[in-house]
Amino acid sequence: MIERVNLAEKLASFDEAFQPKIVGYYNDNKLQVAKAQGEFVWHSHPETDDFFLVVDGRLTIQLRDRDVELGPGEIFVVPRGVEHCPRADREAHILLIEPTGTPNTGDSAERAAAPEEAI
Repeated sequence: MIERVNLAEKLASFDEAFQPKIVGYYNDNKLQVAKAQGEFVWHSHPETDDFFLVVDGRLTIQLRDRDVELGPGEIFVVPRGVEHCPRADREAHILLIEPTGTPNTGDSAERAAAPEEAI
């Protein structure tokens, strides 16, 4: 990909919550945008860290020992193997970076992973 990407336009192109869409690649990582609303699922990623950047709104990353509140322009990296559950009381827009092939549900058997879909 050698084109610029407008995150607001990409985010406006879909409505589903917690269904990340690929907007680019960086080395062996996928760059994804997603909408978050409500509570996702508790999970961890045993082999990789989980990167979150809030573009718009507010996102809470629930950890077993605390909550991390994020607003626009703030990032948080969940270390590999740490159980977490993203939550947004109102719709939030986020950018995610993770290795290609990494399911957004990590090790959870509770919910099916979103397909790796580019927009």
